[in-house]
Amino acid sequence: MTASRDRLERFLATDPRDVGCDEAMAVMHVYAELLAAGVDAAARYPGVAAHLAACEACAEDVDGLLAAVQEAELPPD
Repeated sequence: MTASRDRLERFLATDPRDVGCDEAMAVMHVYAELLAAGVDAAARYPGVAAHLAACEACAEDVDGLLAAVQEAELPPD
């Protein structure tokens, strides 16, 4: 497959609800806090959920934020 064909295939496979990196980054901290609280963040932010399913870099950022939020909630030793 050619490079242009690969780009076209990725574009056509994109979930139309995907908000993109910029919008996902704007609410990523809220999304991680909702996840940590056990709230269905994907239901509240379906466009962000769609983006995280497609963008490995942003999904890793949310994982890092979630770990930081969960660590901050742990009682001190």
